[in-house]
Amino acid sequence: MIDSTPAVSLYTFSDAARLIQQADVLLICAGAGIGVDSGLPDFRGDHGFWKAYPALEHEGLTFFDLANPQGFDKNAPRVWGFYGHRYQLYKQTIPHKGFQILKKWCSLKSHPSFIFTSNVDGQFQKAGFNEAQILECHGSINHLQCTGESGRLCKGIWPAANDSNLQSLIINTESLTAQSSLPKCPHCHGLARPNILMFDDYNWQPERTEAQEKRFQCWKNSLNILKQKLLVIEVGAGTEIPSVRYLAESMSTDIIRINLWESNGADSVVLIPARGIEALFEIDKLIDKTTTEQ
Repeated sequence: MIDSTPAVSLYTFSDAARLIQQADVLLICAGAGIGVDSGLPDFRGDHGFWKAYPALEHEGLTFFDLANPQGFDKNAPRVWGFYGHRYQLYKQTIPHKGFQILKKWCSLKSHPSFIFTSNVDGQFQKAGFNEAQILECHGSINHLQCTGESGRLCKGIWPAANDSNLQSLIINTESLTAQSSLPKCPHCHGLARPNILMFDDYNWQPERTEAQEKRFQCWKNSLNILKQKLLVIEVGAGTEIPSVRYLAESMSTDIIRINLWESNGADSVVLIPARGIEALFEIDKLIDKTTTEQ
């Protein structure tokens, strides 16, 4: 039973189940809301950010202040305290069972599905989705790049797991400050940073994401050639940073939009105002029931 406001009718769930069964291929579009059910923090607005990091509220520091490349020049230990804590949190987090439901639905289709996400946490890879079928439009915390602090930006992106300083990073969780050696660029040995697109970020190296975008474009082209019926399933994507919503709506097809707080949309959107994991379970039960009855 869904515990949310407004209430979700069984008809809405059955409509979503029907669309999923009729589709030839799925595009999963995911925002930060999908990770909340795995226990990850929600940075929606300053209050959401401060709820996750109350120490920063006393200093008046916002998500914009820390998710900003200039912070590495001003106070690298503090910014790496923030990103290092997120890296450790994401590394420890187990994706919730809703990811496996999405993976099951994708596996039932004859054509490979694709994932488009603004999340940088790598949860889809951890849940077992094919790396080649994922587009992380804002980059990934699981990859690093040079900050260019010496005035020369070294080219190249490398796995965060290869940086020994990051793996052993000690963080004061009260002040959210790194207290040990910070990640380094393997080329110039200067300061490294996550390969994440931040605010006012002119030094972000997009090569990894651009390669994902090329694979995504090839996938879209294949749908047109084979005349595959596409369905978009959007989970936890809000309007404050609307990258995921824009992409979902640009596909010009039916959308199942699962969002507890912002479940608005056009006529072609099935609106489900519920938490992601709850809605996915309810829809999946109807799909299983229909399959059994056939």
